[in-house]
Amino acid sequence: MRFDIVRRRKWFFLLSGAITVAGLIVTLVFGLNLGTDFKAGSRVQVQFTQTFHTSAIAGAFAKANLPLGASAITTAGTQNSMAVIRLGYELNAQQENTLNHILKSSFPGYVGTQYDSVSPIIAQEQSQTAVWAIVFASIGIVVYVALRFEYRFAIAGIIALLHDAFIVISVFALLRIPVDLPFIAAVLTIVGYSINDTIVIFDRIRENLKGAKLKSLADLEQLVDHSLWQTMTRSINTVLTVLFAAIMLYFFGGDPIHNFCFALLVGLISGAYSSIFIASPIWVVWRSRSLRREQKAA
Repeated sequence: MRFDIVRRRKWFFLLSGAITVAGLIVTLVFGLNLGTDFKAGSRVQVQFTQTFHTSAIAGAFAKANLPLGASAITTAGTQNSMAVIRLGYELNAQQENTLNHILKSSFPGYVGTQYDSVSPIIAQEQSQTAVWAIVFASIGIVVYVALRFEYRFAIAGIIALLHDAFIVISVFALLRIPVDLPFIAAVLTIVGYSINDTIVIFDRIRENLKGAKLKSLADLEQLVDHSLWQTMTRSINTVLTVLFAAIMLYFFGGDPIHNFCFALLVGLISGAYSSIFIASPIWVVWRSRSLRREQKAA
């Protein structure tokens, strides 16, 4: 016997509402841990020919009178031969030369250092660009779904997308993971994946609606529930395949893409959940109103 998803939609709405409220509280209390891309700062990438200890890197920065924040040093490269240091302030030319001299004299395997600094103006511009990218992507999705299906499908889809994005943001705020440009790329990837899965379900609902005689809300719920179960295997197989790839990237891709992969993992799970348990039930709620009006008119 199949689990009745649509008729139990209130429970899923309550669950998503609780998660959303909790995420909002977490975000307001803790705030977002903005990375170097969205605030003034510097990214220092130090290359070595052999492994090193992060404590020695911290000592070199201390000698150069350059304070480090918590968890500022990460490792990357083959056999962890690269150090990536994120600083909450810009480095000037003199500080860079001093640090280069200290690193060269302290590490026999030192190869070189690459610096990437972001000024407050550029950080602000990148923040605005990231926001607009998400906004325009959402508008484009709404227009596409509205033209291909109807406005009710479009609104249900965009609510599900906002649900997914907000959950990822809340998790990053709670765990204090830096939000940077790869994070924005992950959110846009999640939006694309989630709406694709949702459109597949919507398309099946539309196909099943052709010739269907809906006399009551129960008929509508049964039709949508049947459509969900028809696409369930496809939805599960798709998310498991992408999750497997994201997990492999997270563990074997190196520290520089950890945040991107983690955002993907959270977003993929949230996206699969919202496509099945949120988007279609929301459409049912909206469609049931017009169904009642049609019945009254008849």
